[in-house]
Amino acid sequence: MIVFDQKEYRNITLPEYQKEKPVLQVELLKLQEWVVSRNKRLLIVFEGRDAAGKGSTIRRFIENLNPKNLRVVELGIPTKSESRNWFRRYARHFPKPGEIVFFDRSWYSRALIEPTMGYCTKAQYKYFMSRVVEWEEKWIDDGLILIKFYLSVTREKQVIRFRQRLESPLKYWKYSPNDEMVQKKWEVFTRFKEQMFERTSTEKSPWVVINSNLKMSARLNAMLYAIQHVEYEGKKSVVPLSKKRMLFDRDVELFGVRFYDLNFKQSKLLASLKAYLSGRTLEEIERALEEPEDDSSSAQRSTG
Repeated sequence: MIVFDQKEYRNITLPEYQKEKPVLQVELLKLQEWVVSRNKRLLIVFEGRDAAGKGSTIRRFIENLNPKNLRVVELGIPTKSESRNWFRRYARHFPKPGEIVFFDRSWYSRALIEPTMGYCTKAQYKYFMSRVVEWEEKWIDDGLILIKFYLSVTREKQVIRFRQRLESPLKYWKYSPNDEMVQKKWEVFTRFKEQMFERTSTEKSPWVVINSNLKMSARLNAMLYAIQHVEYEGKKSVVPLSKKRMLFDRDVELFGVRFYDLNFKQSKLLASLKAYLSGRTLEEIERALEEPEDDSSSAQRSTG
């Protein structure tokens, strides 16, 4: 099991998030183009409790990807036939060559929510747990690239998000009586989750656990892990919240006029002009940003 938690993202602000997200999305687009050109198959699974942010994280992944070469799979309640043929139910939605598929919940419902709520029998649960690793590794050996994310959220944060859903005129429909029942079985779900990690996280197919109490942080961590995990053509190493990159804002005001949604070259050009007008060169500003922090500021950061 991998706990992926970049310290730079832990207390990220909204302006920082808005600058960092497109940098990662550019790399995701390169990754998708490689998948398409090389006929690769990439499958990204998102698991977690209700209100952990699975759907919203997937939306940030695909925001600027080519929709022709991706699918998002979110299956409903299984039929009796699907419940008996569990692996087949999901395998039919696996990516074709040149395609990325995202699962919002997956076959691991049988390891988590189904046994928690009594939606499957003990025999079905035991069969699944005894077969799932071998089943996954056969797909991986056949060329499938599989990433398994588990978005982790605290009980207190889940309660807050449920309350926000109930009070929202646009999101109230997301809350169901089943959500309240799941809350009452928090510890039961936790035991099944721990068994899942212990028995189904392998070297070939590890679980990647991401803290989702702060959704902005979770989204960036998931995107960063995906681009670090896969070796694709044109890959550029991304340093989280790089000081040089954060210097250039996507929105810049000059002579009282605000320029919105700029790309990197445009924002750098305007930043250079602003630096010239302020009597400092852009290189001087960059050097100032690269100077090491003093001990007091480092100490403050470590205790935050």
